Amino acid sequence: MKGKKEILDILAEVLAAELTAINQYFIHAKLCKNWGYLELGDYLKKESIEEMKHADEVIERILYLDGIPDLQKYMKINVGQDVPSMLENDLQLEYSAVERLNRGIDVAVQCKDNGSRELLEKILVSEEEHIDWIETQQNVIKEIGLPNYLSQKLGDST
Repeated sequence: MKGKKEILDILAEVLAAELTAINQYFIHAKLCKNWGYLELGDYLKKESIEEMKHADEVIERILYLDGIPDLQKYMKINVGQDVPSMLENDLQLEYSAVERLNRGIDVAVQCKDNGSRELLEKILVSEEEHIDWIETQQNVIKEIGLPNYLSQKLGDST
């Protein structure tokens, strides 16, 4: 099925953002594990995999619409130097995703492409859940302090 250019353009933008998110969460997971924050590293690795699933779904949609997915296009990957900056970078990534997805939903509605709209809405809900988790972590850090927070994220190394 031939997709409209506007839809393929927004899907390409969403794909680039998802590919970026995969890598940003992945390096943050690796850094956390290297610093000994195993529990936090495990969580961030799961987020990276979730972003990979989003990218997979977007790729499938682009192919369905007879487009060619560009897996070489990324946005800037912002690597945090410590846990608070990681959380802030990931939060900004998610805020941008929500804006982009809402814009994409509007485009899909205008183009009467309910399949793409539904996909973008599904991803949007997931990104909003990511935002909620990150904001909660930031609030916990504010409430109990960074050292107490990090001591809870060590996890078991066995």
